[in-house]
Amino acid sequence: MIGVLARIAAAAAGALAGAAVAKELDKPDQERDWHGEIAGVPYDFRAPDLDKFRRAAWDPDNPSVVGPPAFGVGWSINLAQIAAMVQPPTVTPAPVGPRELPAAARPELPAAGTPALPAAASSESPAAGRPESSSAPSHPEPPEGPPPLS
Repeated sequence: MIGVLARIAAAAAGALAGAAVAKELDKPDQERDWHGEIAGVPYDFRAPDLDKFRRAAWDPDNPSVVGPPAFGVGWSINLAQIAAMVQPPTVTPAPVGPRELPAAARPELPAAGTPALPAAASSESPAAGRPESSSAPSHPEPPEGPPPLS
């Protein structure tokens, strides 16, 4: 099955190449530029050089994944765009510095000129400066209810 598809693709490419050459040969000599499109497929039969091959295979300025071929009929794959697609996006780190708290989370500061007292020494605390005493028993009471079955 793959062999049949490969033969069909090769026949189509050969037919397009032949049509492109025929198109160029139909033009007067001074109008032949040996590149263009045939049936929506690009072709380029001009003599290739190393820079032309590089631009066909790696062109980060071209946003398209496919482009005209360096030589022949069909498309070339722009590997620069493929590489850009598979790379993880770059994340810009957040600036480090003081963060602004929401108004509800900001602590109340004393007015200017008023000495700030620690919470343990303020007069509003009934046990200022003393350890807390609790009236709760040191051992918890067992829960009320029926005794466990044995």
